[in-house]
Amino acid sequence: MNASNADPHFKRLPSALHAIRNFSIIAHIDHGKSTLADRFIERCNGLQAREMRAQVLDSMDIEQERGITIKAQTAALHYQAQDGRRYRFNLIDTPGHVDFGYEVSRSLLACEGALLVVDASQGVEAQSIANCHQAINQGLEVLPVLNKMDLPSADPKRVCSEIEDMIGISADNAIQVSAKTGQGVPDLLEVIVHAIPPPQADPHEAVRALVVDSWFDGYLGVVLLVRVMNGRLRLGMKILAMATAAVHTIAQLGIFTPRQTACEALEAGQVGYLIAGIRKIKEVRVGDTLTDSANPAGRPLPGYETIKPRVFAGFFPVDADQYKALRKALEKLSLNDASLFFEPESSQALGHGFRCGFLGMLHMEIIQERLEREYEINLLITAPTVTYRVKTGKGAVVDVHNPSAMPAGAEAGEVSEPMIRALIISPRDYVGGIIGLCMEKRGRQEKIDYTQNHASLEFLLPLGEVVFDFFDRLKSLTRGYASFDYSLAGYRPARMVKLDILLNGEKVDSLSTIVHRDHARSMGLALVEKIKTLLPRQMYDAAIQAAIGSRIIARATVKALRKDVTAKCYGGDVTRKRKLLEKQKAGKKRMKKVGKIEVPQSIFLAILKTKSWAGS
Repeated sequence: MNASNADPHFKRLPSALHAIRNFSIIAHIDHGKSTLADRFIERCNGLQAREMRAQVLDSMDIEQERGITIKAQTAALHYQAQDGRRYRFNLIDTPGHVDFGYEVSRSLLACEGALLVVDASQGVEAQSIANCHQAINQGLEVLPVLNKMDLPSADPKRVCSEIEDMIGISADNAIQVSAKTGQGVPDLLEVIVHAIPPPQADPHEAVRALVVDSWFDGYLGVVLLVRVMNGRLRLGMKILAMATAAVHTIAQLGIFTPRQTACEALEAGQVGYLIAGIRKIKEVRVGDTLTDSANPAGRPLPGYETIKPRVFAGFFPVDADQYKALRKALEKLSLNDASLFFEPESSQALGHGFRCGFLGMLHMEIIQERLEREYEINLLITAPTVTYRVKTGKGAVVDVHNPSAMPAGAEAGEVSEPMIRALIISPRDYVGGIIGLCMEKRGRQEKIDYTQNHASLEFLLPLGEVVFDFFDRLKSLTRGYASFDYSLAGYRPARMVKLDILLNGEKVDSLSTIVHRDHARSMGLALVEKIKTLLPRQMYDAAIQAAIGSRIIARATVKALRKDVTAKCYGGDVTRKRKLLEKQKAGKKRMKKVGKIEVPQSIFLAILKTKSWAGS
């Protein structure tokens, strides 16, 4: 079978497009995407042997240390097929964690095909299904690939059956490879040539290029990763960003091989980078369409669906002088991560900072680590929360992602919490424990299916119950064998209340949280006890209270520091000592009335890292 027989439109395409294959590698975490990309780079001589290292496309230190892919990375490779023809492969290695699913969906729009990599021993897992359905919905040609065939536990027959039963695509011609040893990789490269169609582009139409990704370079400004859909980008061309109406002149063009390699032009169907001296971050956005300003296209490309954050937290600099540096750092990271949201926030206890939105807890941890490593900003982070929908007494509907913004008193009305449809795939032995965990988290079972060795469970769960410790407990419960994926499933009314923390009668806004009424008392008690152990003693008794509205549900007292005022009284009448003690007591009473308890930021950090009160 040759490429011309694989696609009925092949002969009508311009010759330059014959040789282009744009494809992504999609899979669950640790199924071998990045290692397979390494073998492709080696076989296609993208890098010399001395330049190769494990997971070469995982360029960030965090990716190397954690062993995960966070950012989708590209590599333009030249491959000579067995029939002697030369092809250009534009490869995109994508993340596998559910928090970075947006990176996968963006990458797939730049491709015509996808390699679905499945571990031949572990089989189909949750993200295998989620990512494959994204590719199918976008009309891509999906090629199943069984990886880790060198393992003694590899069971290709069982895994092929799982692919057909759980994903719904044929696995009759699944390619068996070992990304670690290189076994089967030459055969896979040949299949890519014949099975994945070339791009359906027209180099003679008006220029339209989709901005797939962007990042900030201190010397070059904003760097854009683009897929040229139609026309031709060339050096010196004035380009128009159709969403922002900004015009820039192309200064550099190139591709990643995976080395950054300059070129004179990017043709229709190609993926490459573009530098145009863009300094203002707001002048370009991911998903925008670039066109020739002298001969603009009639309409932009569809772009990307706007993603909404699911988890929110306050980011405050420990040093107030770093506020402006934090703003600039967040702006640069948001250029590289379209799913990151932030807005200014002020706190009485913590000063000025930002309310940031994320796709999940791992996403938040990565952003925090990048801010601290790459921009050297020491951060204090408030307890994460999700977005609740509140119908006020006046009939208005308000989205609340900061507990301090929750309407109170007569303004408070029906509260709805975000729900998710969770897909959990696990060995059959752990089904009982998983159901118990999901029921504890107020979940509702939707469906359960069994294969030969695995079970697939669907639950409707509150997102607020999942973002803290659910994934950790699931992995512990199943000895690491379960996999988890989820999608948003709208809002559902729930008995949610705002839990406030008061120190000597004054609310500490940064410690407020929104909780389910059934868990409010236990969470309030846990938090009050935690603060009691951490708060420095004052010169007077300090009352720590947890409250729902005006009702106190938990209390603890930090006893005062007492100076021994009777030390100088030796012998004599006891009334002298009583007089001094009464005088001290009256002084402490006056001090308590005017005194204000300052909570050190180190104490906030210790409190906010405590999960026992944040999640049930």
